[in-house]
Amino acid sequence: MQYTARYRSPMGEILLAADGTGLTGLWFEGAKYYAGGLDPEHEERELPVFGDVRKWLDIYFTGKEPDFTPPVHMTGSPFRLGVWELLRQIPYGETVTYGELAQAVAGQRGLARMSAQAVGGAVGHNPISLIVPCHRVVGADGSLTGYAGGVAKKERLLALEGVDMGKLFLPAKGTAL
Repeated sequence: MQYTARYRSPMGEILLAADGTGLTGLWFEGAKYYAGGLDPEHEERELPVFGDVRKWLDIYFTGKEPDFTPPVHMTGSPFRLGVWELLRQIPYGETVTYGELAQAVAGQRGLARMSAQAVGGAVGHNPISLIVPCHRVVGADGSLTGYAGGVAKKERLLALEGVDMGKLFLPAKGTAL
């Protein structure tokens, strides 16, 4: 059984989901895959993990790096789980490209190479936004593409973390927005 709660962030309403093990979802309202993976039968209920997540988010939205990570319980294919684990290793305030992430996945799997597009698909379906920092993945040219919560939010999140935005840019309309 999954349970839900809400969090009001400076960037909009966030839906939280958890099971008995940990956080299973964190989505900005209106995100492309909003509530993706949420059980059709779920219940709004306060759980201790939601208190931990709210504390983490409160710290994060002040522009500081939280010094703890709430328990998460990610489910998905082995490929997606591997990509999401690599996302968790991207340091606060830093970015990696989809290509760099694809190289890391290839290394993880003992392959010579991996498609950046396949990795991008897994990144885009990350169910635990922010805590599993998919917003820290950018295009090879510095474009802020591919954030299910919207590239404007991605830009604000990276700026909040102190990323040098001089090297990054919003893509032209119609190109991966």
